[in-house]
Amino acid sequence: MSLTLTLHTQPTVPLEADAIAPERLEGMTPDQISAVALQYGNQRAQIGDFFKVEGTCNGEIRVAGDASRVKRMGSGMTRGKIVIEGDAGMHLGAGMAGGEIRVEGDAGEWLGAEMSGGRITVTGNAGHMVGSALRGTRKGVEGGEIIVHGNAGNEVGSGMRRGLIAIGGDSGDFTGVNMLAGTVVVLGRLGWRTGAGMKRGTIVSAQPAELLPTFFYACAYRPVALRLVLAHLRNLGLPVTDAQLTGRYRRWSGDGVELSKGEILLLDVS
Repeated sequence: MSLTLTLHTQPTVPLEADAIAPERLEGMTPDQISAVALQYGNQRAQIGDFFKVEGTCNGEIRVAGDASRVKRMGSGMTRGKIVIEGDAGMHLGAGMAGGEIRVEGDAGEWLGAEMSGGRITVTGNAGHMVGSALRGTRKGVEGGEIIVHGNAGNEVGSGMRRGLIAIGGDSGDFTGVNMLAGTVVVLGRLGWRTGAGMKRGTIVSAQPAELLPTFFYACAYRPVALRLVLAHLRNLGLPVTDAQLTGRYRRWSGDGVELSKGEILLLDVS
């Protein structure tokens, strides 16, 4: 039986819940799990103060209820699975190296910040800083996948080093800012200043976009590697059309203030 944590008391301030990760709760009884310490504002709390605990952790944790004020679930996790049946708070899966997180709702800011492996799927929308570097650091996502079926906020993939981020809807401003490598796919519209400061890496959009003047047009072609990425995303449930899968893309190189080795690929709708 998997472990189910049902929220019975809504936090009035964000609840720090990095202890909610499969490897940290494995082998514990429900009473032991209820007694695991959490940080609640400037006070100490326990899982049982906010969640009803049922079952044991066999590698999967299910979180039921509105957890939009519960932060850092799955932070640093290396294996197993977390399913959140509702909204999730900030820093979900931050620094995770393996395993899977699925959110059946919306996710807050800093989703998958600085993760290096595993997969995070959000069926709704995500906040700002998806897969980004934390403030004061330079390295964002270094591996793994983040799949958001809805829209995302500003600075998606900031400082990204490798891996895949896919947004099924629109993304905000500064998508891929300071990107060094990796791939960001946005099936909707890009915000302003996409790719600012990027050195390498690939940003893809299926919609027209206004780019910075430090990007220059290179060519139009059908990238084989992109077709494989888009087919993978279609298999994961994103609404990739045949036109997006097989169409021509206009390649823009930049950012000219850096190495001009990054690329933005925009679907050619002409």
